Amino acid sequence: MSSELGNDEVSIGVEVDAGPGAELTGFSAELTLVLWHLVSVNLKVFIYSFRRGEHPMKRIAVLDDYWHVADALVDWSQVNDAEIDIYYDTILDEDALIDRLKPYHAVVTTRERTRFPSSVLSRLPNLELIAGTGARQANVDLEAAAKNDVLVCITTGSRGRGNSTAELAWALVLAVTRNIPWEDRQIREGNWQTRTAEGLGGKTLGILGMGRLGTIVAGYGNAFDMDVIAWGPTLDAERAASHNVEYVKRDELFRRSDILSIHVPLTDLSLGWIGNHEFGLMKPSAYLVNTSRGPIVQEESLIKALSENRIAGAALDVYDVEPLHANHPLTQLDNVVLSPHLGYATLGTLEDFFEKSIENLNAWIAGAPINLLTED
Repeated sequence: MSSELGNDEVSIGVEVDAGPGAELTGFSAELTLVLWHLVSVNLKVFIYSFRRGEHPMKRIAVLDDYWHVADALVDWSQVNDAEIDIYYDTILDEDALIDRLKPYHAVVTTRERTRFPSSVLSRLPNLELIAGTGARQANVDLEAAAKNDVLVCITTGSRGRGNSTAELAWALVLAVTRNIPWEDRQIREGNWQTRTAEGLGGKTLGILGMGRLGTIVAGYGNAFDMDVIAWGPTLDAERAASHNVEYVKRDELFRRSDILSIHVPLTDLSLGWIGNHEFGLMKPSAYLVNTSRGPIVQEESLIKALSENRIAGAALDVYDVEPLHANHPLTQLDNVVLSPHLGYATLGTLEDFFEKSIENLNAWIAGAPINLLTED
């Protein structure tokens, strides 16, 4: 007896006179032969599947696709042996999040929108992989992921120049200092020229953290004829001077800046770095711009400084909890410009994220995961 599997020209043969029970007689012999046939065929089917590289179907969730573009930007059918669902919202309630994600073996995150603390990871027994986008994954408790045998991978490199966050930072500088969103609303309400403003030339731009993005923004400041100063935990005077930037001490950065732009990553060191002390050092005419991460700034201190006009205003792209609720205190202030974490959010960047995520998923499904992120 033989069986053929589809069009692959792989035949599985089982000889009726082979195997245990071949010498038995009567009903027992016939039953033994039937059982032996079943075991032999199933075993060979398993070997066939293994040789062809087939895997059990994986369930994968693509999370937080606010713009409904994930399915249009890439072909998710390129992921081997997988069933993929795309979700367009972010669930903040942990119980509801767990209910949604319980069936899935892997998730693809859109940057750091959905959070995976220990209390979530420990209750997702099927989860094997978090395919993160971007280099840092501040939304994932890496220690808890390792404890629960959940791999975390990242996307590296970019086809673009990686300037999108720096460009947005400068857009926010212009928006908040020239009152552009405010005046836009006033025109729509029938008003005209309701606030005065000053230009940037001759003002002092302060850069907190002069890594790659901070250096780009410093260059924008120089192009706008500003005096640029900077401080960072790894910055020195020589490197600052090579970019036409004056290196200053930390408190001096806050005292002198007319516009202070934040470009440090969120770490244990930078968490809550800007609070009442720092706002007390700033000029009443100064502006704060944050396109890095919300928790670097103590939110209550920021709201107090803005409400009491201790600083002139702020422009924010990042928040402690995202999405920002419509009734959040920041939305009630008229001296703050708000954008919904747009720094990285260009179509080119998203397409790159998703394409690299497909590569990460296929490598994981094949048993050879790549671009893994660890606690170290």
